[in-house]
Amino acid sequence: MNADSDLAELSTLRAQLDDLVGRVTKLATRYDDTDDSAVADDLFATERSLVTARRTLERATTRLND
Repeated sequence: MNADSDLAELSTLRAQLDDLVGRVTKLATRYDDTDDSAVADDLFATERSLVTARRTLERATTRLND
């Protein structure tokens, strides 16, 4: 196993998650105060899940570095 390669892959995945969080949040905000606010609720739930995934990747990165 190549930890350096895996760390690079984890870094890329975290960056992609950061991008997705931003995009989902922006979209959710557009629907927040509309008749389609249920869409915003779903998107904000998605945002929370993505943030949790990012934190999990960060923990994996920390463990791999130790």
